[in-house]
Amino acid sequence: MEQLRGACIIGQSGGPTAVINASAYGVIRTALDNPNITAVYGAAHGIKGVLDDKLYDMSKEDAQELELLKYTPSSALGSCRYKLADPDVDDTDYKRILEIFKKYNVRYFFYNGGNDSMDTCNKVSKYMQKMGYECRVMGVPKTIDNDLNGTDHCPGFASAAKYIATSCVEIWQDAHVYDTGMVTIVEIMGRHAGWLAGSAALANLMGTGPDFVYLPEVDFDMDKFLADVKSVYDKTGKCMVAVSEGIHYADGTFVSEAKASATDGFGHAQLGGLAALLAETVKEKTGAKVRGIELSLLQRCGAHAGSKTDVDEAVLAGKTAVEAAVSGVTDKMVAFQCTRDGGYKCEAILQPLDIVANIEKKVPLEWINAEHNGVTQDFIDYVLPLIQGQNPITFEQSLPRHARLKKVLTNP
Repeated sequence: MEQLRGACIIGQSGGPTAVINASAYGVIRTALDNPNITAVYGAAHGIKGVLDDKLYDMSKEDAQELELLKYTPSSALGSCRYKLADPDVDDTDYKRILEIFKKYNVRYFFYNGGNDSMDTCNKVSKYMQKMGYECRVMGVPKTIDNDLNGTDHCPGFASAAKYIATSCVEIWQDAHVYDTGMVTIVEIMGRHAGWLAGSAALANLMGTGPDFVYLPEVDFDMDKFLADVKSVYDKTGKCMVAVSEGIHYADGTFVSEAKASATDGFGHAQLGGLAALLAETVKEKTGAKVRGIELSLLQRCGAHAGSKTDVDEAVLAGKTAVEAAVSGVTDKMVAFQCTRDGGYKCEAILQPLDIVANIEKKVPLEWINAEHNGVTQDFIDYVLPLIQGQNPITFEQSLPRHARLKKVLTNP
């Protein structure tokens, strides 16, 4: 195949993670080192940076700062939640994207995000093909929710899972200090998929984890929940619960009192307040002292407790995307194919964007226990290899030193 020469754009989209910048590093470093890629641009705030002609020249960054991206949480280039319209209904944004691509001779486009970002990737790719403009488009996966279809797991999930499990180990210690009774309820992210909440059960490997875990894959029964909590509390004087923010009743409505407060740019409900609601309910029904804890953003930006396996695989995803695109591949997302029998092994593969976009991967029902208040050993065996390894974090004045990018605009 004839080599395609031209510039590339890397953009980040959706909720950040502890390793999304590690994937960006994989893309940027590999692209800078590839002779077929003539310039490497970072889009400010995802696809909006392309539309606004706000691109950073990544060749102007110090190599040491780029290296620090591997251990820098959040989205260093800036993120967005911007839904492109159906091009058959409104192609305004697509015409603008093509205009920018032509202006900078962009022949490679890498988009780093989750389900909705893969939808954006897919739409851009199909439009470029329709218009006859050769541009290889690759999706680089990212989401702490671990709900991307077509991949064993997703970069970002493992570090969030490790942070959650670590936090539960530490919360358990604090919750067992006094000789008085207490119920502790920990609210964990996950709108429709319970991978993160289920990961709280890893803390039980240390003997200091939740008594119950509730996931959104199964209907929530408030009466059964109260009976579960009361049974353990009456026996031990303590009870710790991990619960996904997206748990719902049999009729599909979210338990969270904030279920209808707002939606994001893709129409997803903004959840929150669940721990407080359940804490108040348990207190009212049992009279126990109850503490509700919402981990909130901490679980997706806690890079100090990140997984080295997660970082290494995130870099691999970015590197693979560039190498595949330069070799002639387009319209794909990097995915992972893993084996756990006889030791953990992970291989990067490519999946069609259209089987990834807008499809959510849930926790298998057989990995949820019969009582619907915990996970099975199969779930633990799936997650445990992913959280392995400690990252060599750089410290300055005993605080984590994160990347400081210059962000030199191409069109100031």
